[in-house]
Amino acid sequence: MEKDNQPNFISYRGVRYPKAEMLQRSREFYQFMNKRRTVRDFSDKLIPEEIIENIILTASTAPSGAHKQPWTFCVISDPVIKKAIREAAEKEEHLNYHGRMSEEWIEDLRPFGTDWQKPFLETAPYLIVVFKKAYDLVKGEKRKNYYVNESVGLATGFLLAAIHYAGLVALTHTPSPMNFLQEILKRPENERPFLLIPVGYPSDEAEVPNIDRKVLGNVLVYYHGKGKEKT
Repeated sequence: MEKDNQPNFISYRGVRYPKAEMLQRSREFYQFMNKRRTVRDFSDKLIPEEIIENIILTASTAPSGAHKQPWTFCVISDPVIKKAIREAAEKEEHLNYHGRMSEEWIEDLRPFGTDWQKPFLETAPYLIVVFKKAYDLVKGEKRKNYYVNESVGLATGFLLAAIHYAGLVALTHTPSPMNFLQEILKRPENERPFLLIPVGYPSDEAEVPNIDRKVLGNVLVYYHGKGKEKT
């Protein structure tokens, strides 16, 4: 007798390229992604909603624990809601910069020129608030989700890559605490704010800090065995 909820599999071959093309594609993608920067100076130029929707769909292709997909992406363009979010975020950030954050933390942020004021939360045409779902609610019953932080973190990574690929810029903003987002957006009890991401075009006057990323030797450790393949 067959059991319920038996896995249903389909054939899969994936996308395959010749090795030379794989090398070229991997190098080109790295070079493209290496141009991605966090931006705080946004234009208010409008963006077609379909672009945002495609970005969200891309984020939703991320892997997740038991394929629970424990995320919700709230997209805000309403200026009234954006103003409310800015006011609430700046209230928390003012407290952070004037007592909550350690001197070491503030010193580490100094090269980026940040402070408690967040005008980009109103200027950017869209705010994407990523919510993580600690559990699902199905007909009023709780259904457990697994590896929620890891899953939502992966989806957010896909989201940022898709934003950059579309020719837009973003900022990963983490006002702490962020409970005000759940209240302003009236999200259900099983959702908790994970990230607040303004999305748009950079302003004509946009500047970013002149920083470097860690070199390969600082982020990669090989454990070679037999059969190593070189290019």
